[in-house]
Amino acid sequence: MGEARAKQLADRIQVLVAELLERRVKDPRLGFVTVTDARLTGDLREASVWYTVYGDEQERANTAAALESAKGLIRSEVGKALGLRHTPSVAFFLDAVPENAGQIEELLAKAREADAEVAKAAAGAKPAGDADPYKRPHDDADAPADEDEQD
Repeated sequence: MGEARAKQLADRIQVLVAELLERRVKDPRLGFVTVTDARLTGDLREASVWYTVYGDEQERANTAAALESAKGLIRSEVGKALGLRHTPSVAFFLDAVPENAGQIEELLAKAREADAEVAKAAAGAKPAGDADPYKRPHDDADAPADEDEQD
């Protein structure tokens, strides 16, 4: 199978899993889940589904357990919907994007603070040497006459 076909099926699996989690899986341990991505191997045998959970560590652990127990139902429903000769196995992975985004936001805030401090310190600073350290050719009117020309 081509990569385009695998990508198309992975997108379909993502939608199917999200719908199944919303409508069919009635596990009370299942938290507020968002299916963020799905990928399918080139041979269409294994599907990897990434998800995020709104809540704390306990919510994440409960949701992971609920997804693990619902894996068989999800696989059979995905197989029925896709109509493939071989139904891909489904593996769930917690997506770390929200945590990474939070860390990046914290780092950017620190960088903004450091930039503001540098700008504040540079506001009243003066150059160590001349204000314009570059040498430029002088105009004839401004330049003193050479001694050689006066002779």
